[in-house]
Amino acid sequence: MNRPRTSSPAPASLTERRKAATQLDIARAAAELFTEKGPDGTTAEEIAARAGVALRTFYRYFRSKQDAVGPLLSAGGDRWRALLAETGPDVDLARALESAAVASLRPTGGMGEEEGLRWTRGLLRAAQDDPALRAVWYRVNQESEEQLLPVVGRLVGPEADPLEVRLVAAAATDAIRVALEVWAVTAPDSADSASPADLVTRCLRELTRGLVLLER
Repeated sequence: MNRPRTSSPAPASLTERRKAATQLDIARAAAELFTEKGPDGTTAEEIAARAGVALRTFYRYFRSKQDAVGPLLSAGGDRWRALLAETGPDVDLARALESAAVASLRPTGGMGEEEGLRWTRGLLRAAQDDPALRAVWYRVNQESEEQLLPVVGRLVGPEADPLEVRLVAAAATDAIRVALEVWAVTAPDSADSASPADLVTRCLRELTRGLVLLER
């Protein structure tokens, strides 16, 4: 199937970049404190102080202390979709989904992927005992699925069945979610501990097997 090459999004404005940087600073401060004290032992005031912002600034960006780690949990999905959007028109969709997912987990030096994976692992472990943190993780994945829809739609073209596009987006997103959740609780000395890439590949192939758009 020939697919149109997707256009690159417009660069973020200075204001948007500053806002994103502040959100990330707060997210890292929250993750550090969750690691040190656990979500229950951490307050929004402590997160704001650690991030070097006023409490009102914290609440300008986030509704709760658990919500503050959303930018860290969503970073991997953002990279995956960006890489997928750059896929050439002659690559089949199943291979494109898998290649972009694996590449998004591969450190490139200077992009913070390794740090991001460490934070993700710690937060997913903490989420097992914190329903509010788990809800943030599920929300991040729901938003990622919704943002994946137009990316998949552009790759397969306007003639594709919208239901099939939605099924692919849902299955691919859940495949990566499940892989990361399993990886997060893997024993540190396990062969699968270093990177979730193999688990992501396996889950993508299992959960997307048989979907019509991926067989063309």
